[in-house]
Order: sequence, then C-alpha cells, then structure tokens
Amino acid sequence: MAMQIVWALKAQSDRRNILAYWKARNKSVAYSKKLDTLIRESLNLIRKYPCIGKPTNRKNIRIKIVRDYFLIYEITNNEIVILRIWDSRQYPKELERTIE
Repeated sequence: MAMQIVWALKAQSDRRNILAYWKARNKSVAYSKKLDTLIRESLNLIRKYPCIGKPTNRKNIRIKIVRDYFLIYEITNNEIVILRIWDSRQYPKELERTIE
C-alpha cells in the first residue's frame, strides 16, 4: 500500500533553495527541472517502498540518495515525512544536528 508523502517546512525550503540555486547558476531552468523530476521519481519509489532508503542511527529515519542530495525522511504509521533535502557535499556533522 502506498503511503502519503508530507513535506516538513524545512524540506520545502531546501527544495526551493536548491532549485533556485541551479536556475541562477546555470541561467536556465533545464537542470532544475531535471533535478526536480529525479526528486519526484524518488518520492514515488519511497511512497511504494518506504524502507528503500538507507537506515540511519535514528529510529524510523532513512536517507535516499538523489544525485548529490540526500532525501531524509521519517516513516510514521500512515505517512512519510520528508524532513530535509541535504547537499551531500556539505559538512556531515551539520547534517546530524539538523535531523535531531
């Protein structure tokens, strides 16, 4: 059974900022659209197979890799909460603090 996806406010902000960054950097929306499509495809996989992501040391929190980004999500009883979209090239200790 496919679960419902719910976006945390921080994850929504992450997504907007990442897509805006690539649009400004490339002076085109082509890569932003491609990245957004990859994120949506990954979300569809997560919806169907919630345990597809790599487990973390936090209960029910998993990470799905999409290019250079981590989709960090939590599995609850009836929904999947997208907590963050994290650029994997950033400082890893910062990531631990953000999902606490």
